Amino acid sequence: MFKRTHTCGQLRLSDAEKKVTLAGWVHSYRDHGGLVFIDLRDREGLTQLVFNPETQGEAHELARTARCEWVVSAQGVVRPRSEGMENPKLATGQIEVVVEKLEVLNTSKTPPFEIDGAEKTAEELRLTHRYLDLRRPEVQQKLKVRHRVTKLARDYFDSLGFWEIETPMLAKSTPEGARDFLVPSRLCSNSFYALPQSPQLFKQILMVGGVDKYFQIVRCFRDEDPRADRQAEFTQIDVEMSFIDTDDIITVNENLVVRVWKDILDVDVTSPMRRMSYKDAMDDYGTDRPDLRFDMKLKDISEIASKSTFKVFASVIENGGVVKGLCATGGGKYSRSDIEKGFTAFAGDYGAKGLAWFKVKAEDGKLTLASSIAKFFTAEQLAEIIKTFGAKDGDLILLVADDEKTANKALAALRCKLAKDLELYDENSFEFVWIVDFPMLEWNEDEKRYDSLHHPFTAAVPEDLDKLESDPGNICSQAYDIVVNGSEIGGGSIRIHNPKVQQKVFDLLNISREQAEERFGFFLKALEYGAPPHGGIAFGLDRMVMLLTGTENIRDVIAFPKTQRGQCLMSDAPSEVDQKQLDELNLRTQKHSHTAEKIDEQKQS
Repeated sequence: MFKRTHTCGQLRLSDAEKKVTLAGWVHSYRDHGGLVFIDLRDREGLTQLVFNPETQGEAHELARTARCEWVVSAQGVVRPRSEGMENPKLATGQIEVVVEKLEVLNTSKTPPFEIDGAEKTAEELRLTHRYLDLRRPEVQQKLKVRHRVTKLARDYFDSLGFWEIETPMLAKSTPEGARDFLVPSRLCSNSFYALPQSPQLFKQILMVGGVDKYFQIVRCFRDEDPRADRQAEFTQIDVEMSFIDTDDIITVNENLVVRVWKDILDVDVTSPMRRMSYKDAMDDYGTDRPDLRFDMKLKDISEIASKSTFKVFASVIENGGVVKGLCATGGGKYSRSDIEKGFTAFAGDYGAKGLAWFKVKAEDGKLTLASSIAKFFTAEQLAEIIKTFGAKDGDLILLVADDEKTANKALAALRCKLAKDLELYDENSFEFVWIVDFPMLEWNEDEKRYDSLHHPFTAAVPEDLDKLESDPGNICSQAYDIVVNGSEIGGGSIRIHNPKVQQKVFDLLNISREQAEERFGFFLKALEYGAPPHGGIAFGLDRMVMLLTGTENIRDVIAFPKTQRGQCLMSDAPSEVDQKQLDELNLRTQKHSHTAEKIDEQKQS
């Protein structure tokens, strides 16, 4: 092999007359009967190679046999392209390499899809042949961005005195809301490790151990159904600090975000970022992950609706529900059929039992509302609705009457759909917000007990500590999430460092002392030995890279992703294992159990 001197994205006009050696994959080839052209590709770009039969016949003949995805090495001289033949789309588009020597390093079978244009290929086929899919410049660019983000994070936290410390992958099962992935132990029969859902307890123990400032780029595992922005195994930028408060955590970590967005996208993110209480987020946007690139706040018109003669609204309000809605700028263009098929059905997917609507129209210089339900409202009530929403001519008001949780869920989703359909925001803009002042607990109606809104180690604000016994439903926690464009990219909290307070929280969560000892005993013991005040945050690296690269599919930013069923199509994981391996672990699958039962039955007969 000729030793490579340059990459395929490196050469420029200033390199003319240089003798160079390139190596890579044949991206495309064109045989013009005389001259042969090959576009040679590596991860840095493309360079056009030229083969002239009159000057280098041997290399030319070999080039005529080359096919896409063959691996070759080429030695030749750089020259400017002929006038009018430049390719402005390529960084190397002003030059070409006249090849003197060519070596085929490896041939390739005909790929099941073309590397150029593979985005049109079914994802299942691309994931099955991920080694080919990885050659696509679009995929490599996303992996490059991922690398740059992790390097930026490491350099940033190192400059502030943080230590990167690894925590165990094989740990004790401490359920944190999702199912654990379990790993059987060969040496400890009938016992299992769990893959970590997060390093939560270990990073807190590092604070107890005096580490003071820790970070880690860490793999986490949750056995839950994947979705477009979630995988069963994912990566966090994990951070923990001692002797700090919420403002310290937010300042340190939003400065990381500012640096990442500037370095990767050359976007200036305003700092300090705005903050919004959980209550305001839920009231105004129906979600604690609001997209603030557009306005369209939700409005509660229950009081107005209760005075109308529309029985559907009256019934919901009488039963403790709400009538809540939004006003879509320019939405009046939609027909009744559009609304019923496009929006009513959509809201139904989020639990709404129906969707009422008004079109805002100007008549005789005055705004009015047109709808089949308008007759149930007086002129004054209709005017009050217009005023509440700040509606204008050509707008569309959509209303959901239901319990508040359902109404918020449906309207939050509908709000984002309408904004996208109506093009109410710049897709290249970014709006960041910290959501703060979360409730510490939420009531679980099914089980008649409290659940942690975040996790059971989240601290209450100091002024609410006395409510642990008297008014737990109204305790505000020291939790915070960072949200951009409707996507949560990070979240954390100040932790409970007092073992007595931690026990009171367990009591509220109906976790008995025996259960607490069984699940978290090692951690609770650590708290008894002088734990400092501490807190932290975890960024979803995969989700962050999704936003930075403009994709909506988390699999696009992971080198070897899983499908929606948690399968790796390339390696065929998960898969069955040999019986010998199961025997060593004292395990028996259902399949093998049935086989063993049949063998036992045959022996007995």
